[in-house]
This record gives sequence, structure tokens and C-alpha cells, in this order.
Amino acid sequence: MAKENNIQAKSTSKRKCSSTNEQIINTTTNKLFRTILYVFLAPIILSGVYFLVHNYHNYFCEPHVQEIFLEEERPTFRIHTKFPNSDIGYLKHVFLVLDRLGFQQQETSNWDLLWAHDYPFSALRANLTNLKPHQRVNHFPGCGYITNKVDLSTTEGKFIPVSFKMPDNREDLLAHIEKNPEKTYVQKSNDHRGIEMKKIDELNLTAEGSFVQEFIDKPFLVDGYKFDIGIYTVITSIDPLRIYGYKGDVLFRFCPIEYYPFDPKIIDKYVVGDDYLPIWNVPSLRNYYKNLGFSMKDSFDAYLRAKGKDPQKMWDSAFDAIREIALKKEMKIREATKRFGDGRNFFELMRFDFTLDEDLNVFIMEANMSPNLSSAHFPPNQLLYEQVLFNLFALIGVARRTRSDTLQIKEKAEIEMEVADKNLVVLPEICNNCNDCFRIECQICRKCYTDDWRRVLSQSFLEHHNKMDYRRIFPPPITENMVLKDYSLKNQLLIRWYQGKCEIDPTWCN
Repeated sequence: MAKENNIQAKSTSKRKCSSTNEQIINTTTNKLFRTILYVFLAPIILSGVYFLVHNYHNYFCEPHVQEIFLEEERPTFRIHTKFPNSDIGYLKHVFLVLDRLGFQQQETSNWDLLWAHDYPFSALRANLTNLKPHQRVNHFPGCGYITNKVDLSTTEGKFIPVSFKMPDNREDLLAHIEKNPEKTYVQKSNDHRGIEMKKIDELNLTAEGSFVQEFIDKPFLVDGYKFDIGIYTVITSIDPLRIYGYKGDVLFRFCPIEYYPFDPKIIDKYVVGDDYLPIWNVPSLRNYYKNLGFSMKDSFDAYLRAKGKDPQKMWDSAFDAIREIALKKEMKIREATKRFGDGRNFFELMRFDFTLDEDLNVFIMEANMSPNLSSAHFPPNQLLYEQVLFNLFALIGVARRTRSDTLQIKEKAEIEMEVADKNLVVLPEICNNCNDCFRIECQICRKCYTDDWRRVLSQSFLEHHNKMDYRRIFPPPITENMVLKDYSLKNQLLIRWYQGKCEIDPTWCN
């Protein structure tokens, strides 16, 4: 019995030993497992805590949610240039402004914005014929009808000096010279090189791609310097036509040599070149611009008022001149645009350059496609260029207010949040009696909206609220002497729609 008890005791002792060893092994294994978990999970947990602590205010305390773009979710833009290495400097501020708006650059076809420094419709034609509704391109097909110097200068208009295309209008020029022997002339070409006042017998009447233009020989001068004025202009639609002029500021460029005593052999007296005299070096304007902090435009306006002159008539005439040219070229641009769809994807930023005679009469000198936006030569111009671009992107809806991975609006609710039918309806006294959508005036009533017309009105509505420092040039307010039938049908309807909005809200009147 004692022997059996001894055997049981030994057996129990072995089991206890075995159990103890297993506990030791299990404990060691658990500790090792927990250690591994801590090593791998601790950084993740700490990172999460750090993120919550440092972003709690942004996410839970701000009245709005801070938008954070993942790299692949940012809206995108593509740059197209003919000579990338040389053109890229001119686009510095385009890159800067788009980066500040949250864009990223990419070279695929799935971009939101295409910014072409040259005319893109030959090299990129295949990419531009089937654009998605949200994609925007910074040129209109056919815009060369405005920016081509020969075509522009030989267009009849009260704001363009008399010009003759060579050699096509040679005989007309000779007849004009005979009738106006006191006039002087300059010969120009599309590349804006070799401009010089010439005697009649020095003109090249067989030079292709050139034109001869009457010279404005009594220009308005500031401190003895001749100058030109550049007004940045945007076309956002061609059918119907919508045009805006930037009124926040303009570009003043002065000839570096005083005009008098005049010598036609000294080109810098009357032709503005790349090394122009900037406004801050013109004595009578320097104080307004540098010391008082006014814009170029407001500095010049203050100078004119100090001389007892009213600048507003001059600016109104400049906007009238832009409107006149656009209407004269509208049909040709519209026809060119038809090859690329309905034209809703395109916009055009250009700069119209003007000169003034001594009575402040306005004359168009040229219109620049892809105007120079580089401040490398004159750094103080940086603010002007970036404000022109920022205001432009707001106007066309590229600088969006809503959160999205691209510029494409995906939900109907978001569309109606931005602009609903109630924002578009006008003229209740007419629309209340409209039972036939074939009546022209009924087409601006809600029951007669087509999808295309609703899109036209929606874009017009958003542009009005996003235009910031741009002024609507066309459609113009309806005036007593306006003849609506002089305009295309769509232009008539849009003019009438703006008038209807004006009757509801005076801020729409101009």
C-alpha cells in the first residue's frame, strides 16, 4: 500500500512538473506574441492618436470640413506647347495658380483642363472632338479670325485705323493715299516685327501676309511718352455669344523714348517693344502706383481726372470696340467650332491692345492669343497676371466651390444646389401666357427649355455669380436704340433673358 502511494505521488509530481513546464512555455509564448504585437501595432496606434489630436480642430470644430485631396483625387490639367523648353517660362503663373487651386498636372487624355500655349486644334484634334461635359479647353476653334493681325486690322470698324491688306487691296490703298495725301502710314505683318513708319514710295505693296495702316500721329501722351493699353478679355461661349472684360486692372506699356521731337527713324518713340517703360517709371503715375498703391488702371484714371478729363467714356469705348470685333467674327468662329461639337467646352483668354489719340479716342492695335503672362522681365506684373488667371478660373467654373475628385458633377442634387430652374426663370408676364414653344419669346420659359438651352442658361447664371472682377461685355443691356433682329436668334434670346434677370435683380443689369 505504501508502495502504491509512493508510485502515485511520483506520478502526481510528474504531472505537476509537466503542467508547470507547459505554463512556463505558454506564458513565454504569450509574452513573446504580445511583444511582437506591441512592436508592430504601437506605431500605428500612436500615428492614429497623433492624427486625431492634431486634426481634431479641423474636422470637428470648424464650421466646414477641410477638403483634403489625395494625389489621385485632385482635379487635373494638361499643358500643350509647341516648344516646351522655351514656352514653359511663359506659363509659370498658370502653374502657380492651378497648384493653389488644388490641381495636378498630367499628360493623359482624362484631364479636367487643357491649357494650350499655342493653337491646339491640329496637333490634338483627335483628343478634342469627343470631350466630356466637364472638360475645358482654353482656346476656341477659329479664334484666329480675331487674333490674326492682318484679319483683325483689315476688318471695317469705327475703332480700327484704316488698313489695307497687301497685295490684295493695293489699288484701294493707292486710291486712299491720293485722297488723303496728308496721312502717314506704317506697314505691319502677322509676326509683329519690322514695324516702321514709311514714306509712300517705301511701302512694299507686294508683301504677302502684311498690311498698311494709317498711323495715329497725334497720340495721347503721359509725360511725353506714347503707350498702349492691354485689356484682358474672355469669350466663354460663341453660340450664343458671351464675352467678359477684366476690369480689375489693365496692362500699361510705355515707349522708352519720348515722342517729341518726332523722328520716324527712332522706332522706340512710337512702337512698344519687349523692353517697354513700365508705369512705375513714368513720373506722373509713379506716386499713384507705388506710393498710394493704386492699380495701373486706377493710377491712370486718377491722372486723367487731375487733368480734368473723364476716363469712363474711354473705357466704355474700349469695351464697345471688343464687342464690335467679336460680333463681326462670331459667325466664322461658330462655323469652325461646329467641327468640335457644340462649343460648350471651350473658352478664350486674349488681350486686346489699344492706343489713344489726343482726344482719348480709342483704337484697336491687335488682339493676342495666349497673351504673355510671364513676369520674368517685370516682376511687379506678377499680381496682375495671377489675378487675371484666378478671376478667369472662377468665371469659367474651374475654381470650383464644391468638393469633387474632378470637375465633373456627378449627382443631380449637386447640380440643383448650384443652379436650379427657379434660378433661371424670368418674365412671368410673358411665360404665364406661353402655350406654344414655337413662339420665339416662349423659348426662355421653363416649359420650353431644351437640355441645351437649360445648360446655356445655367452656365450664364453661374458666370454672373462667379465673374468677380470681370465685366460682362456681351450680352449688353437692352437700350432704347437696340435692334434685336440684328443679332442671331440665340443671342436675341440670351439678351432678353439677361433683361428679364435685370428686371428681377438690378445687379444683373450690367
